[in-house]
Amino acid sequence: MHTISRLLVSVSLMTLLAVAGCGGGSDDTAAGGPPTPAIKGMFGTMEKVMASPDNPITDAKVTLGRILYYEDRMSASGDISCNSCHVLDEYGVDGLPVSPGHDGTDGVRNSPTVYNAAMHIAQFWDGREPTVEAQAKGPILNPIEHGMASAEAVEAVLRGIPGYKPLFAAAFPGQAEPITFDNVALAIGAFERKLVTRGKWDRWLLGDGNALTAQEVRGVNTFVETGCTTCHMGPALGGNMYQKMGLVEAYETHDEGRAAITGNAAEKDFFKVPSLRNVAETGPYLHNGTVEGLAETVDIMARHQLGKTLTPEQNADIVAFLAALTGDLPTEYIAEPPLPGMTTN
Repeated sequence: MHTISRLLVSVSLMTLLAVAGCGGGSDDTAAGGPPTPAIKGMFGTMEKVMASPDNPITDAKVTLGRILYYEDRMSASGDISCNSCHVLDEYGVDGLPVSPGHDGTDGVRNSPTVYNAAMHIAQFWDGREPTVEAQAKGPILNPIEHGMASAEAVEAVLRGIPGYKPLFAAAFPGQAEPITFDNVALAIGAFERKLVTRGKWDRWLLGDGNALTAQEVRGVNTFVETGCTTCHMGPALGGNMYQKMGLVEAYETHDEGRAAITGNAAEKDFFKVPSLRNVAETGPYLHNGTVEGLAETVDIMARHQLGKTLTPEQNADIVAFLAALTGDLPTEYIAEPPLPGMTTN
């Protein structure tokens, strides 16, 4: 299995670590000290823009993408937008186990955050789409989610709103008919590629020893020593591989996972490893949103993925570290824009 070969990537790294000093002092709120080169190499720094050569980012494309992200007329009911399930001022989630669609029917998987998602190996829990541009099309045509009948139906709606004509023309200059479903996806993707959240974790990785507390740095130690970096490594702390839920101790997922996409029975219960950035703000957890608390999730993952039982102190330290992964929301960038053709009181 191609994913299994990556499971032990971090094990050799762990033997080399001398994680930045968090020596057991009694004041957990004291500065934790800077990271070591080994830690910097394990996680790396995150870029401010998640660019793609296949979808160059322009101001006009981002402006259109922001509007389309909030456009609820691209749904059968006229009241579901991307922001309905991926709420930008709530760290890109709706806080529900699973999200209701245009007619109130619930989906079957938890809606993941859109923040930092463009750096992932693929999109959706099962990795069925390669990019945020491809992902943007899925919910709009999904019969449970936005419920639009076809790409042509989406185009007809947007072409029927005069205010969209100049916006699409500016975003896709030179095209005889720029209002297309493909361009909808490109514009939303361009907008999402700048949905990056950086915070004190990033300042710490860049060498600010005062950015994290002693407990938070101790949590980094515990996270690494426990083996969590087997899957949660890199700038996104995840999102770069697939893994079986219940790798060491079986876990009933009630979901075929990646096997439903690949047709490979060996990939049953495999899902894209989620990013841990902003994880303290994006519960409930797991692919089906069945676990409410972060501390409980940490224990579940340690047990079922690594075969380990954490002490309460270890759990608390890891949770403190995970909370330190909360980044700053780009408030101005995500401000809800007026929609073309809509009047306000």
